[in-house]
Amino acid sequence: MHNGKARLMKTVHVILLTAFAAGLAAVTPAIGQEENIATESNAATNGSEPLEGGPLRTMPHGTYQCARPGDAGGAAFEVDEDQSFRIFTASRYESGDGAGTYIMRGTSLTFTRGPRNGERFERIGNNQLRKLAADGTRSNLLCTRLGSR
Repeated sequence: MHNGKARLMKTVHVILLTAFAAGLAAVTPAIGQEENIATESNAATNGSEPLEGGPLRTMPHGTYQCARPGDAGGAAFEVDEDQSFRIFTASRYESGDGAGTYIMRGTSLTFTRGPRNGERFERIGNNQLRKLAADGTRSNLLCTRLGSR
């Protein structure tokens, strides 16, 4: 009789622990979402806009040459050296005006510090970025990675 009672107690404990674990798993994503909402509201109160969603990523390191399309009567493209930059370790970039940091979420890259703070790009290939205008529309400036230097 004692052995059957012990088995019943173990079964009850297993059921209670399973229910507790399931409840904890159901609550955990909500905690993470509350933190994201708090971060976005802090961004709104400190004057910066919340960043677009998506997984954090980085771009391949190297020099990104930026150019605009040319015309049929001349060069195929016109390089804009003032817009070119170099990406290196720790989500950092360097341009002719100085260095700073960037964040990339999904396909959206934003310079977050430095001389190009606030400039936004859309990743359109493994090694290419399209600059976005202030209103979020695509510009005709395309930046392509030349390689590591």
